[in-house]
Amino acid sequence: MIPTMQRVDSLRSAYATTRRFTPGCGRLLPFAAMLLLISTAHADSETNAASDPERSSCPAGTGEATARLIQTRYEGIRDIEANFEQTNESALFAGQPMMTAEAKTGRVVFAKPGKMRWSYVSPEPSVVVSDGHRLWIYDVPGKSITLLEVTAGFLSGAAVQFLLGDGQILESFEVEATACTSDRITLDLVPRGEATYERLGLVADRISGDIVGTSMLDLFGNLTEIRFRDIEINRDPPASTFELEIPDGVEVIDFAGSPIP
Repeated sequence: MIPTMQRVDSLRSAYATTRRFTPGCGRLLPFAAMLLLISTAHADSETNAASDPERSSCPAGTGEATARLIQTRYEGIRDIEANFEQTNESALFAGQPMMTAEAKTGRVVFAKPGKMRWSYVSPEPSVVVSDGHRLWIYDVPGKSITLLEVTAGFLSGAAVQFLLGDGQILESFEVEATACTSDRITLDLVPRGEATYERLGLVADRISGDIVGTSMLDLFGNLTEIRFRDIEINRDPPASTFELEIPDGVEVIDFAGSPIP
């Protein structure tokens, strides 16, 4: 999908505005991939299947069959908790990298419909929380919180459908199997509608449908990869997990614009 210049300019403006006020917000644009994970991610592998020397071409129909397998696997999952590692290959914006290359680690909790909490621990603390309507981005060292509406701007399209638990992979994406091994299938997902990313990648276990790797290429050329470990499923986290208590002395930058239920 090739974005229009008007759409790219709009996204650049939104990125520049939030980056100005929130030093840690280099994570904003990759959130489309994170939002997708609420209904499709369950990775627990340190293997990069894309570099597997045994990879080969895939038979016709493999992409659609694998997408259906993944969909069935995750429709029965209510919530997921895991440790994560996020790595980035960054494009330049105004001569500067849009994201740091240093790996980020922490703990994440997802719950349908539309809830998540990312607690970054290293290299610096930050918290990203959504209750399904609002998204809080807490830059702990900068003592600032950015508040966004989940459906606003770069949090739009198919990614939000998955966040809310309503997404269907084959309806939302053009799916192609780009590599197959004896136990892994790599899928390339291109959004059918407008989105704030160019494409997504999923690496799935070809028997169970479990996701063992994810990636996202955004409209600016930033590549984000996320790996998960120590996964726990259907633990029923409390509602307070998906609320952010505003600490004293922290500035709140409200981009939501109007009251959100």
